[in-house]
Amino acid sequence: MRTNHFVRFIGLVVLMHFAGSVAAQANLEVNTPAVAALQAGMQKRFAELSPLLSNGAVGLTRDGFVALRDANAVPLAQRQQVNGLVTAENQDRTALYREIARANNKPEWENDIRATFAQRWIDKAQGGWYFQNNAGAWTRK
Repeated sequence: MRTNHFVRFIGLVVLMHFAGSVAAQANLEVNTPAVAALQAGMQKRFAELSPLLSNGAVGLTRDGFVALRDANAVPLAQRQQVNGLVTAENQDRTALYREIARANNKPEWENDIRATFAQRWIDKAQGGWYFQNNAGAWTRK
């Protein structure tokens, strides 16, 4: 059930991005095997990221990624694992933004897609999660 919600969320983000200037040109049903695989990996990883987002160790960046915000919130023995988790998530996010642009035959949209996702991740963040505001300062939702 959570997977379906996540996939619908990704689709909504894409739809909202393209609802303006390029809606007539865009395939709003972007669902390639690569997008599906990336979404599945991100959904699986979310179970591990969620507690880190909740305790403030990890935050949402203003550019559509996640970052280790407070290393002290993670026991020293687990920091390497958390850093690997953040790296893997950011690699998938980068690939997702690129794949959605590619699937629409508009690679030049990648930066706009990333910016749209960045705002939507922040808008959909749970209360208590940290995110970067436009100036780059960490703010708690």
